[in-house]
Amino acid sequence: MIRKFLRKVFSRKTPASESIATLSIIPNKQHSIRRNQINPCALKIATNLQQAGFSAYIVGGAVRDLLLGLTPKDFDVATNATPEEVRQLFRRSRIIGRRFRLVHVMCGAETVEVSTFRGPSPDDEEDSATIPQTDAHGRLLHDNVFGSQEEDAVRRDFTVNALFYDPVKEEILDYLNGFDDIKAKKLRIIGDPVQRYREDPVRLLRAVRLASKLGMQIDAETAQPIGDLAPLLQNVPPSRLFDEMLKLLLSGHSLSCVVELRARGLHHGLLPMLDVILEQPLGERFITIALKNTDERIKQNKPVSPGFLFAILLWHEVLSNWNTLKTSGEKPMPALFKAADQVLSLQHEKLAIPRRFDAVIQEIWAMQPRFEARSGRKPFHLLSHPRFRAAFDFMLLRCESGELSPELGEWWRAFLSADSEEREKLLSKQIAGKKPRRRRSRKKPSSAPLAQPDNPTNPENI
Repeated sequence: MIRKFLRKVFSRKTPASESIATLSIIPNKQHSIRRNQINPCALKIATNLQQAGFSAYIVGGAVRDLLLGLTPKDFDVATNATPEEVRQLFRRSRIIGRRFRLVHVMCGAETVEVSTFRGPSPDDEEDSATIPQTDAHGRLLHDNVFGSQEEDAVRRDFTVNALFYDPVKEEILDYLNGFDDIKAKKLRIIGDPVQRYREDPVRLLRAVRLASKLGMQIDAETAQPIGDLAPLLQNVPPSRLFDEMLKLLLSGHSLSCVVELRARGLHHGLLPMLDVILEQPLGERFITIALKNTDERIKQNKPVSPGFLFAILLWHEVLSNWNTLKTSGEKPMPALFKAADQVLSLQHEKLAIPRRFDAVIQEIWAMQPRFEARSGRKPFHLLSHPRFRAAFDFMLLRCESGELSPELGEWWRAFLSADSEEREKLLSKQIAGKKPRRRRSRKKPSSAPLAQPDNPTNPENI
């Protein structure tokens, strides 16, 4: 074991990417981050780790967002303490992860993720022969290696995410000129773009999402191989693709992200039907309006249901299948359920939409024909449905895009805001406005007396 360890230490090659790292310390006079802007839980964890003799910094997106004047969603901590050492220091904590072990530290209802500095993957030939580190396409399979702070910076994805903020000294440690890239609004990948994308193809999507979210321009060398390497996304587990796609759609910049995905050829394998949807005149307008509304809701801190979002993205494929089935002679409602099953089955193969969203998606779709039935007690029954509000918003999008008559949306808005008496009037107008159904004419009985049989008892006359 000792001989093997020494062979690793002395024969280990310095990664080429390490040569690009040069430490710059940015004092608090040059940046805008102050200690009181840090989440109290993350601040407490970093401070306690430093008091225990370890290095500890606020890292990643939190530092980037604070420099850009944005409100960070999460505050993560990076340290040179091992997961076991962090676990011993904080009573309310647990070690998670298999590919790379992390520690979740709880403060009240909050949870802060604490990671140990990562190092380069082991390059020992004997280990590589028994435990492959990458797959046939270059994607990392094992990444559970600890290292120095400099190595950790180099292993991150983009320079703007490789900044370390010391909450005690209020300094930023920058190894890769990420601070200058933030000021220049430039998104640049760390190291060789082709190799980094092959290690984790999800970075292809992350580049598009971050550039749209942060209002940055993707660096030319970072952008150049994206289209050529897009097929690598087919090798990523569907669950990871779903998570990244959801982040993209809920970023508050989903419309610009979808446009960029299409322009760079990254939509294939994510939502395979996106091309079909966007090529349909009504479908493109529907998607554009829906994503724009979603972005507005997120900017206003209003909730957005992932089920509702995926119901929107897949609707026009369902509509196309539904119309085809009805044309072939199937009844409307059974045809709608069949079309929904067909589309969702295909998407479960391509994009791992969790089954818990299926019920929401199908109910929204199934309720659409019911909005057109505005007679009797049907509108009242529809109002009592637990998914009514989501289905109603969905119907309004269809009206706004031109798929349905605007009159339908206006009628339902009036019906929702009306009292009982006004609702009855609306229903009466609806019935009065309908053309009366034509009944088949029946022959009137002749006024002439019926001919009486000559012999009532004759069987031929009975």
